[in-house]
Amino acid sequence: MTNQLFKNGVLPFVVDAYDQSVYDSKIVFSTQDIGTAKLIFQLRKDGVPLPLSAVDGKLVLLFSNGSKNVRNITLVDKVEGIAEYVLDNDEIKQYGKVQASLNLYYRNGQALSIHEFTFDIQRNLIDQDIAPAAEFYIDDFQTLRTEIERKAAELEADIKKRTDDMQGKIDTVTQELQEQLDRMKAKLDDLEALETKQGAQDKVDKALAAAKKYTDEHAATQKIHVTEAEKDRWNAAQLAKLTLDNGRVFYKGSSEVTDYNTVIQTGLYLIYNAGVNGPPSFNRVFLLVMSYGNTLAQIAYESVAGKQSYFRFRKADAETWTAWERQLTATDLDVTWQKPTLQPSWKQYVPADGSIHTVRFSKDAAGVVEIKGAVSGGVLGLETPVFTLPAGYRPMQSEYFVGIASSVGTPGVPQIHRTFIGTDGRVCIQSSSNTANPVEFLSFGFRFRTR
Repeated sequence: MTNQLFKNGVLPFVVDAYDQSVYDSKIVFSTQDIGTAKLIFQLRKDGVPLPLSAVDGKLVLLFSNGSKNVRNITLVDKVEGIAEYVLDNDEIKQYGKVQASLNLYYRNGQALSIHEFTFDIQRNLIDQDIAPAAEFYIDDFQTLRTEIERKAAELEADIKKRTDDMQGKIDTVTQELQEQLDRMKAKLDDLEALETKQGAQDKVDKALAAAKKYTDEHAATQKIHVTEAEKDRWNAAQLAKLTLDNGRVFYKGSSEVTDYNTVIQTGLYLIYNAGVNGPPSFNRVFLLVMSYGNTLAQIAYESVAGKQSYFRFRKADAETWTAWERQLTATDLDVTWQKPTLQPSWKQYVPADGSIHTVRFSKDAAGVVEIKGAVSGGVLGLETPVFTLPAGYRPMQSEYFVGIASSVGTPGVPQIHRTFIGTDGRVCIQSSSNTANPVEFLSFGFRFRTR
């Protein structure tokens, strides 16, 4: 939904072990802030945003009436450490002081208690009770009411008596009419037992007409009768079975050793064993096979977590198979940023305006490494690396890049620096064009492949 309006309560928290007292946020919501009361958490640690990758955030809310809710928070910006939570319609109605605690649970088993804090929900005037107006009675009106009730009771008794008298007369007449009707029906039954010749013929004609109608309708029913043309069409239709008769896939159990090279009939399969010639890295597979002549395609879907899929083809010679190729998913494109350890004399660049230039690196599913951020203060040259990349994050061959350097000391003249990245992981700033202030500011913004 777009164009939503929120009443934001911003909570900037620094993650450390120095101040864990309960923080009075001074945030005040109203019981009429329905769907608009939002808590925004800005998390920092060691002077930089706290990364929120591979983590679940839990917000504990303790209301003044003693009820407690544990809710998942929404991770808005995992890199900048920003999360939020919007109070639901039940929570915003629980007015009074609310005590809250924000906790993070990492997928590697670690956990962080970020902070305990309080905020208020004020009871809106529209939600407050209004005392009922007092009722007043006039003595003369009360006397009139008593007289009306007395006359109404007399009239009700008179109506009941007359109704009972009329019902008695109706019951008597009804009984007499029912007795006359029973005598007439008995005489009619005697007459129907006497069948004439014409009556018998009429019954025969009626039975013959009904039989003919049934026969004609039966012969014309297309649902139970088919033509030769329809039989020919069915005989020429698809004969191969894509699934079992019950609609389930063909099953290859754990007691088998399935050779994927032999699964060449078009259809849907569940292969529940490692087998041979199968896709790498998993052994429980939903397999789709599509064949045309000798050419066929196999598409394999990992059946446990459902996050990997592979495909391959067999060529028209009925022998040559292509290698299994993995299909990347949206999850594969997510990356995890890591912060390197800066070598002595090098330090993280922190500008006066407080903007973020954190040095960090990542690698995507295609093996592309990206480095970003800015440093200052170190010694230039190939012998004094800024930091070293770990194995698996190093280039196929030595790489050189040009980055932005500080223009302090050279007003109006843009400056650059030359960065070297070796196959041993060394990241060195070889030189800077700014001779007046060479290490005031040196930025990274490089990408390269590891394979």
